[in-house]
This record gives sequence, structure tokens and C-alpha cells, in this order.
Amino acid sequence: MVGQRVFGLALGYEDLNDHDLLRRDPLLAVICGKRDPCGKDRMRKEDRGKALAGKSTLNRLEHGQGAADRYKKVVLGEAKVAELFVAKFISGHKQAPRRIVLDLDATDDPLHGKQEGRFFHGYYDCYCYLPLYIFCGDELLCAKLRPSNIDASAGALDEIKRIVTSLRVVWPEVKIVLRGDSGFARDEIMDWCERNGVDYVFGLARNSRLEARLAPAMDSVRRWYKLTGVPARTFMELCYQTQDSWSRSRRVIGKAEYLEKGENPRFVVTSLSAREYGGCVLYDKEYCARGEMENRIKEQQLDLFADRTSTATMKANQLRVWLSAIAYSLLNDLRQFGLTGTKMAQATCGTIRLRLLKIGALIMVSVRRVLIHLASSCACQEIFATVFKNLQRLPMESS
Repeated sequence: MVGQRVFGLALGYEDLNDHDLLRRDPLLAVICGKRDPCGKDRMRKEDRGKALAGKSTLNRLEHGQGAADRYKKVVLGEAKVAELFVAKFISGHKQAPRRIVLDLDATDDPLHGKQEGRFFHGYYDCYCYLPLYIFCGDELLCAKLRPSNIDASAGALDEIKRIVTSLRVVWPEVKIVLRGDSGFARDEIMDWCERNGVDYVFGLARNSRLEARLAPAMDSVRRWYKLTGVPARTFMELCYQTQDSWSRSRRVIGKAEYLEKGENPRFVVTSLSAREYGGCVLYDKEYCARGEMENRIKEQQLDLFADRTSTATMKANQLRVWLSAIAYSLLNDLRQFGLTGTKMAQATCGTIRLRLLKIGALIMVSVRRVLIHLASSCACQEIFATVFKNLQRLPMESS
């Protein structure tokens, strides 16, 4: 049933109602491991011709989380599910990487009912959850559902500890860098990183003290813009400590930029040394690269329907987020291993589904085989054939 739900999400069927028709799909039954893809041998007469579970059964799977009735309760090993994504990431590397960058971000998950953990968030101007995501490149390592009446960094340190510990058990020498926006520039996170040999690059919210320190550099770029009419910027090294919230001073990079619309100051706090990373390199190549993670979150939320958290309880909604996360990992593997060397190697999950998975086919089921006849006029047939060959070449443990 978990496989049926995950494959359904990957194929674009976000609602449980969709499975009342999908349960009759012999091809979905095959990929879910059913030996009787047409459901001819089902015991109950009303189930014959329906090899898979219907919406009511899948609904009990999701809503069983935390149910009081022992006959309805489905026990989920939450710690094991959370660790599954890290274990998958580790198994995908034949050799230990020299450097790993973990991107952290929080996003809004708008709610339209009265779900458990529902609160109004002033920044997003809606009732929502505030899930935490951690990625390494395209690989998803954490998808944690949280209520929205918390700081953006709440619970992040626990997830960081868990992931870093698992990574260093296997790769004790790997260099790990955390990257995130100003919501994660919290003393407890930075202090733990400094004590455990983990580097960080976080955005830093500007304030009057920082802007005063940056004022000479801002005056310089302003004069240049007034003289030439060309946007200008420069970077300044600062040693900065907050008045109350930080336990020590830290390296801060200030970007003084003057554009057509006026001043555009930005600040970044980091543990990376000035000898290795100058201000411009640190900001442009290290910090700004985190923007790519937002595209991965969009795929998770929009293409794989992680925002369909409409059940009553937080546990059930967390399960839905995890199912979407597994569906994302499945399509990301297809992108990484199957589409390599093709013009769709950087395609989004939605594009992959539209062009390679949601295509017409004639399915014929015989006693021994399930035959799939694809249209000869399929627009992406060459890419489809390349993906098939690439996946065939994978060793069984990778596939």
C-alpha cells in the first residue's frame, strides 16, 4: 500500500479518491509487486478486477497514525523513516566525498481546515505549517513537518545533529558545511558547529549597528553609481557580535551594493576562514548557491504534493510529507541515473512526469506477461529509450 501511494504521487495522483480507479490499473499493480495484476483471484467477489487497495484502505493507512483503537492503529517507526533518507544518500556514494554542503530552509504549507498544529503566520499571511527541509544538492535528507508558531530554526539543531552523526559514522573525515538564510543564524546552532568541526554560512538580518559599520563602503559605491550610472558593489570584512544573543564574536561579510532602486546591503555570518574564502567568493559562490534549494522545495511541494496536508492530525500529515519525499527521491533518482546524458538531465520532476511517464500506451495482460505498446509517434521516444538503457546498466543494489 505504501508503494501504491508513493507511485501514485510520482505519477501525479495526489488524492486518495484517485485510487478508486487506479486500483484497477494492471501496470500500477505490476510495479507494486502484485502477481495477479488484474485482480482475478481476489477472495471477495466485489474486489475481483481490482488488484490494489482503494481509497478507504489507504485512508486507514494514513489516519491510523496515533489512533486509539488497537485494531485500526498502524505503527510507524518515525525514527527509521527519518533515517531512511540519510541512509539512501550514503548508499549512493561509492567513495567518501571530500565536502558536503547541507542546505536548510523553512517554507510555508498553507492550511484550509482546522488541522492539529494550525496557527496563523504573520510573514506568510495565512494559516499554515512550517516544514523544515534539508537537502544536499538534489538529495533530500530531511522533511520535518512543524507548526508555524515557532522560530524558523526550531528543531533544526536536532536534525543537524542526527544527520551529521550518521554521515560521520561512515565518513569520519568528510568536511561538512551548513548553509541557510538568516532564520538559522542562531547562537545555539553556530556554537554547536564550532564545537563539532562543522562549518556554516548563514544569512544575517541587517540592523542599525551592521549598517553603520558598512556605511563607508556604501558611501563609496553610491558615489560610483552617481558618477557612472552603473550599479556597483563591494564587500567588507567585519568582526561582529550581537549585544545579547551571541556568545562570541564571529566573521561577518557585508555586501555594500547600490542599484537603480537604491541601497541594497546584505550580510552573511560564517565560520569559513578569510584565507580560503574572500568576501566576494563566499557570498557569490557559497551563500547565493543556496537559492537552488528553493527549486527542490518547489518540486517537493508542488510537483510531489507535499502540501496536501489536509488530514486532522500532525502525525498523519507528517506521513503524507514523507510519502511525497519518497516520491521525490524516486523521481530524482530517475533524473540522476536515467536521464544522464540527455537534454532532460536537468528537468524538473513535473516535466519528467509529463514527458516520460504520463504518455499513452496500450496494455495487454496475458497469462505470463504484461505487454506495453507505446505509440510510434511518441515525441520523447529517443529519450525514453535512453532512460531504459541507462537503468538497465545499473547494478541491482543501486536500482
